[in-house]
Amino acid sequence: MNFDQELETLIRARYPILYVVSAEESRVQQLVVGIAQRRQKKVFEWSFSTGIVPAGTSIQSQKHRNAPTKDPLVALDQVIDQVDPAIFVFKDFHPFLTKNNFAVIRKLKEIALQLKNSFKTIVLVSPVLEIPAELEKEITMLNFPLPTREDLSALLDKIVEDVKQFKQVKIDLDEAGRERLLQAALGLTLGEAENVFAKIIVKDERLSGDDVNEVFAEKQQIIRKSGLLEYYATNETFSSVGGLAVLKDWLQKRAVAFTDEARAFGLPAPKGILMLGVQGCGKSLSAKAVSCLWQLPLLRFDMGRMFGSLVGSSEENVRRAIAVAESVAPAILWVDEIDKAFAGSQGSGATDGGTTARVFGTFLTWLSEKTAPVFVVATANDISQLPPELMRKGRLDEIFFVDLPSNEERTEIFRIHLAKRDRDPQLFDVETLAKRGENFSGAEIEQAVISALYDAFYAKVELTTEHILEALRQTVPLAKTMDEQINRLRSWAEGRARNASVARAAGAESQLRRMEF
Repeated sequence: MNFDQELETLIRARYPILYVVSAEESRVQQLVVGIAQRRQKKVFEWSFSTGIVPAGTSIQSQKHRNAPTKDPLVALDQVIDQVDPAIFVFKDFHPFLTKNNFAVIRKLKEIALQLKNSFKTIVLVSPVLEIPAELEKEITMLNFPLPTREDLSALLDKIVEDVKQFKQVKIDLDEAGRERLLQAALGLTLGEAENVFAKIIVKDERLSGDDVNEVFAEKQQIIRKSGLLEYYATNETFSSVGGLAVLKDWLQKRAVAFTDEARAFGLPAPKGILMLGVQGCGKSLSAKAVSCLWQLPLLRFDMGRMFGSLVGSSEENVRRAIAVAESVAPAILWVDEIDKAFAGSQGSGATDGGTTARVFGTFLTWLSEKTAPVFVVATANDISQLPPELMRKGRLDEIFFVDLPSNEERTEIFRIHLAKRDRDPQLFDVETLAKRGENFSGAEIEQAVISALYDAFYAKVELTTEHILEALRQTVPLAKTMDEQINRLRSWAEGRARNASVARAAGAESQLRRMEF
């Protein structure tokens, strides 16, 4: 049963008070009016600025139209006095449902009992949920869904039709471009989508499927308003990531997994991955590159922002952050260094009153039960800090182990960083550099190139292979200083995680994913 059918069923079943959580008042009211017309009922709307007026009355004619009913108690009396079957839409009524407004709460409770035996219904529409304990048994809460792809497609068709009269506006939307634009707009309200489409047209005097970044900018506003998630704008692509062929192939195959064609084929949206391994080997860089590969916004989940001083506020912050991520879905949620974020969750009861454990439990439950297309990219360095519950199959699609780069991967990494700094890799002996850089991580290779550039610039000469070799000689790689920890990590990953660089051997499928704790 979709939302329209559910709402109509509840009205027909004489549920007295319905609470619709939504910021899209006009869409909710339009739906209510349609139901009322089919059921031969009148529709009235209430707001604190106009009082009760017939639904659809223009703002100009509403002015001073029904001033006495601006008072919520008087407005509720008029609901009782109404004889004909009717639906009353109360907009932003939540401030009157706090403890300081006990008279309004009590009045609503008494009205609820009377409405059960009438053909009248009160529909409260508000962007926030505020239900006092006294009314919990009388109010039925509904979450109004965001526009579907079909809704956004109809809006886009209307806008395209409207701008056809302006010859200077170029419409360059093929089927693939249209799909990209609609996919990016999912998660926006109709008003937000209309605004961003209009912005694109005004700014560029054209509308094409290449304008998804403008849509992401609109989603960025939503993220900023929440204050809990960070919108991470990145231009990193997998061309900047050396090696990790298996990980790249896995992600490339899922690049189209959020489309309608994938749904029709029977594919669920991918849940997420956990990348664990040696520091500086490209885990965070890969998380950023996924955003560009899939053309989806990247949201950074910072656990430090979640913890509040009040009891229960941390868990509520996590729920709000998750709700924001789902509201702009499809999106990528990046949880960097998840091992540190949830470190000590198992002993949380003795250290922080169980707050970390409860926050972690809230996050795990969402991972298991989420239906919104939010792809989680989690990274970790220390497997000893990872709770076993996170590894369970079904919460994430795959666990990848990111090891130190091989000789071929180091060759590729040197080429990438030389080209990034406007140097022709063909002029350098990258094979020798790769051999000398054994046990170096990708980040350490990058720093060696940068250090060599400083030396060459100081000497006022062009960068050479010898400058980079000297920088490598002066660097002690992390693999040597943390040899025991890295070997322990490799030992743990063998048979438990999929190597991000090396394809698994034939026949090793069952053994490779066996979990032992």
